[in-house]
Amino acid sequence: MKRYIYPILILFVALFVACSQGGRKYKVGVSQCSEDIWREKQNAELRMGTYFHDNVELCFAAAYDSDQRQIQQIDSLVETGIDLLIVAPNQVATITPAIDRAFDRGIPVIVFERKTNSQKYTAYMGADNYEMGRVMGQYIASCLKGKGRVIEIKGLKGSSPAIERHNGFMDAMGQFPGITVVDTLQGDWTEESAFEAMSQFRKNNKDASVDFVFGQNDRMAMGARRALLQNGIDRARLPLFCGIDGLPGAEGGIQLVRDSLLEASYIYPTHGDQLLQLAVDILEGNPYEKEIHLMSALVTRDNANVLYMQDEELARQSDRLDQLNLKATDYMNRLSNQRVINLLAVGFILLLLALVAGFSFYRRQKARLNRERRLMERAQLDFYTQISHELRTPLTLIEGPLEQLAQTDDIRRAAPATAGLFDIVQRNTHQLTNLVNKLLNAQTMKPGDDLSAQQIDAITASQPVPSASQLESTSVSSDAAKPSLLIVDDNADIRAYLRTILQNRYDLMEAADGQQGLDVARREVPDLIVSDVMMPVMNGLQFCQHIKSDFVTSHIPVILLTARAMDNQQIEGFESGADAYITKPFSAELLLARIDNLLKSRRQLKNLWGAETPATQPAAPTDNLSKPEPAPEPNGGNIDDTFIERFKNVVEQNLADSDLSVEVIGQQLGLSRVQLYRKVKALTGTTPVDWLRKARLAKAKQILLASDLTVSEIAYKVGFTSPSYFTKCFKDEYGVVPGDMRKS
Repeated sequence: MKRYIYPILILFVALFVACSQGGRKYKVGVSQCSEDIWREKQNAELRMGTYFHDNVELCFAAAYDSDQRQIQQIDSLVETGIDLLIVAPNQVATITPAIDRAFDRGIPVIVFERKTNSQKYTAYMGADNYEMGRVMGQYIASCLKGKGRVIEIKGLKGSSPAIERHNGFMDAMGQFPGITVVDTLQGDWTEESAFEAMSQFRKNNKDASVDFVFGQNDRMAMGARRALLQNGIDRARLPLFCGIDGLPGAEGGIQLVRDSLLEASYIYPTHGDQLLQLAVDILEGNPYEKEIHLMSALVTRDNANVLYMQDEELARQSDRLDQLNLKATDYMNRLSNQRVINLLAVGFILLLLALVAGFSFYRRQKARLNRERRLMERAQLDFYTQISHELRTPLTLIEGPLEQLAQTDDIRRAAPATAGLFDIVQRNTHQLTNLVNKLLNAQTMKPGDDLSAQQIDAITASQPVPSASQLESTSVSSDAAKPSLLIVDDNADIRAYLRTILQNRYDLMEAADGQQGLDVARREVPDLIVSDVMMPVMNGLQFCQHIKSDFVTSHIPVILLTARAMDNQQIEGFESGADAYITKPFSAELLLARIDNLLKSRRQLKNLWGAETPATQPAAPTDNLSKPEPAPEPNGGNIDDTFIERFKNVVEQNLADSDLSVEVIGQQLGLSRVQLYRKVKALTGTTPVDWLRKARLAKAKQILLASDLTVSEIAYKVGFTSPSYFTKCFKDEYGVVPGDMRKS
């Protein structure tokens, strides 16, 4: 029953909230100086705090270590009408004026983690950075037994934590004359900044020996460690490393100490929930302390394992709390209209909902466990598939353009298109290098982590849709037009590369994901589609399934162009309805050959269907002329066969209707005029207008040879409104006028 206590409590809280009249809503702006795992943890704790203060709305902004950006963000938050500002200043001096402006406008300000050089703030919350630096200095001295050579790597220049940690560290080092601080390197809190600083130090001091490296945070300590390893220092001769933050979770400081990558770390508490509680106390006029110093602790190998297990348990509890909050939100919405129910009814509903919640919770938990078990079985495959996709796409953009450039005489005198290919090679070579570097550290990543984020591009090109008045005229010239081809890929460089290959042969349209591609395909009805598989919003397999199951687009050949090269993945692609499957990197000649073959196959199929036009069908018996027999359903269940049969059936059953038009036929088939025109033209090579005319003439020929009706009567019977026009069309189709055919 313990697992049902949480839902019952949540229901109880939700019921009281729903029945209450509610209080004032508060808008709190949170200005973070940067975006990293420490601040992600704090932001998550702030959001969790809103579970208990649902009258608080949080507005987050991250400056990414830019003073100017943070100043603009603070001013923007103030202009939106926030009730309170929580701010971590990027640098002491530069951000202070923006904070002062907010304070002067009567907005309470909580400064956290980093300090300002002004007294215009309502409260401060943070750990003692000076004490952290001093304790880490003493710890290093104890490890070195009072003798050795030490390097310090500072955080962002001008930020209060960097200044205070340095002062505490140097004061501790001053107590040990046997320890030499070889150098104090400048970083900016990121791992890459420490990597570059240590690499430069190593370059300038090749013979310098170092016993201990103190990074002012764990990421910089790891960056320095990586720099020394890549600069030829043997692992056995590496100095010791320590940092500050002591974050939980994968790649956090606690795990790094546990795994002996760092000698020690210092927990720099986030306490986002406590920070939000302070904000609520200030807004609601409750007592609070202006200066709040958070407790922290040293992490060594002696306690790292215990702390790591505790943090894992806390993470599980946090996940449970998130799930319960989602359920609570759902229950609150359901009960929002129950405010007028009396206490007896409230008790009854509470008991009923609690029982339902318990049963629902049990079933969802069971389903979740089954789903997670299946997902775990595919985790490794999905992980390597992601890596393959991220590697093969840049490889395609390197090998393909290089292959084309190799055919030119002189790159310096290259055409603009060739110059564009050269730019693509340069850009994606750099991308591939970054991906390879990430693969070197793949053992530290959890399966399923994304290697990079793709930006979703808008559709960059599309073909105009002909108007209804233009439809019949296009049937004459469309045979000479280039085939239309739709490219669907979320990578803009891949689309650009495909344009250079295909633009001289085909009219091109583009889409940046499967959903956009489906919209374009339904609207434009291209002759062929080339699509990636791994895309946001709707992947290529789903896109292909929609294309092949849609009445409008089912006839369009689809080539899947992807990095998924395993046999079972290719089988999955063909099962989705794909006509061809090409793996990256690919040859331009291979792609062109596949496209040409598919279009040739489509033309052959078009000729096969076109051969079954009404003009070539045998005459029907005279006693069944007034009501054509309905077309039979095709046996194979093929959607294109079904479409042709339905189209022919609609035409044949309505031949006598002189008002029958393409629009009317389209309405009966559930298609627009444009969609019907392009579908029939693609499948048969004949326009709907031509098909309708041929069907009427074929029916007229049947009646002419099997009855004594006059030519005028026959013309009206098959839907012509003018006997003279009927005679002209009949002669154009059969070479003789109706009267002469009857005489012969």
